[in-house]
Amino acid sequence: MTVSVPLVVLLGVAAWLAWRYMGLRVWHAVLCLLFGFFLAATNAAPEIRRLVTAIVRWLTGA
Repeated sequence: MTVSVPLVVLLGVAAWLAWRYMGLRVWHAVLCLLFGFFLAATNAAPEIRRLVTAIVRWLTGA
């Protein structure tokens, strides 16, 4: 997937905005980080990657 770095940056900006303006606590962010880390090690990771790739391609018209 060629948009992985920009997608990570976009998600990072969204997390920063949530922390700055929506009251996201540090432990919320850590919990989400751990959830994503452990989710990436499951059998669901390839399917999630395919889903995200399909959504990005649909949004960009590629």
